[in-house]
Amino acid sequence: MFNAVVVAVLVMLVLSLLRTNVVIALVIGAITGGLSSGLSMSDTVAAFTDGLGNGASIALSYALLGGFAVAIARTGLPELLVSWVLKVIRKDGESERRGFAKALIIFILLTMSILSQNLIPIHIAFIPLLVPPILHLLNLLKVDRRLIASVITFGLTAPYILLPVGFGAIFHEIIATQMETAGLAVDLDQIPMAMIIPVAGMVIGLIIAVFVTYRKERTYEDVELASLNEVTLPARNIVFTVLSLVVSLVAQLSTDSMIIGALAGIVVLAITGAMKWKQSDEVLTEGMKLMAFIGFVMIAANGFANVLQVSGDIESLVQSSADLFNGSKGLAAFMMLAVGLLITMGIGSSFATIPIIATIFVPLAMEFGFGTMAIIALIGTAGALGDAGSPASDSTLGPTAGLNVDGQHNHIWDTVVPTFIHYNIPLLIFGWIAVMIL
Repeated sequence: MFNAVVVAVLVMLVLSLLRTNVVIALVIGAITGGLSSGLSMSDTVAAFTDGLGNGASIALSYALLGGFAVAIARTGLPELLVSWVLKVIRKDGESERRGFAKALIIFILLTMSILSQNLIPIHIAFIPLLVPPILHLLNLLKVDRRLIASVITFGLTAPYILLPVGFGAIFHEIIATQMETAGLAVDLDQIPMAMIIPVAGMVIGLIIAVFVTYRKERTYEDVELASLNEVTLPARNIVFTVLSLVVSLVAQLSTDSMIIGALAGIVVLAITGAMKWKQSDEVLTEGMKLMAFIGFVMIAANGFANVLQVSGDIESLVQSSADLFNGSKGLAAFMMLAVGLLITMGIGSSFATIPIIATIFVPLAMEFGFGTMAIIALIGTAGALGDAGSPASDSTLGPTAGLNVDGQHNHIWDTVVPTFIHYNIPLLIFGWIAVMIL
């Protein structure tokens, strides 16, 4: 009889790669795995249902963060920032200092991408605001759009992997919660330390993309798409919006809860009037819808993981894997990272990958004698692998949506392949190094 864990994961992966809805793929994979382990249909469904609650906290975090992101967007502050950025870029772009203008564009896009994950958690919402209006400048400067895609994707992924703020707080919370569920309790403060080496690999990939791979000019047909409009906001709106961001950050750091952080920011926006009270229900509902799919994926992934736990086949898989690798820690670590890459590439969500792999990888890594920090690096890297470079990931779909508004940027060859090469390969290498030396 095939191992139920292997069957469940393979079914889920195949369905995901065939572009089946990820939630459906997880449900079918869980049922298939449960039945193949000898569980009855009723027991399998019960195990899946019992596991759903483990993802509720993360789903609520996503929902509130989505509401907070849309509320910030409705204040007009993002448009004001974009307006200022475009004026600065255009002023320098029309000068003779083409190199400086190119560097300024890269720096601003990288900064905005990083802020969108941590300090101003609006995720990819800034891309349609900022990128299309500067395509004309990029064309004049003959900037390779594969470079811009690589810069934005780095900013959308590396910060949440390393920094425990905003989306990073959610990612780190998932790692800690799922590792504890799998039998190894960890401190949240350990996670950033364990992820420094893997993220260093991504930094090297970014440097190679900027200064080597896409350094040369590339010509595009210049199509006028968007014009720069002057944006003005009342000073009070700017002050209160910034205040809400500060309060949200302080609340999150002091309580270690993204739910409290997002809620505090929303309350400040509502009380001060930066978000109109009459529109609050509409705004928050829109934001929650924005993040609802990811929340459902997280909930389904926890149900999937619980079925694997109940099946009882994890222990046999761990033992057979240990025998297969014949005590080779290096080979075992590499194979686990490769499996994480495959899963995330399939489902497109590093956040949803953690509950799936932690169930299997934590006991397997403990069997091989890896230390706590090494296992954190293993789980974090295996989950993050594939976010950059997955055709179904927001981290690649977002940049493509902004860069392809004139039909001159291919999603697979101009975003997916470049980000896969420059981030997944270094992340795999440096993640493996981290696991072996920590």
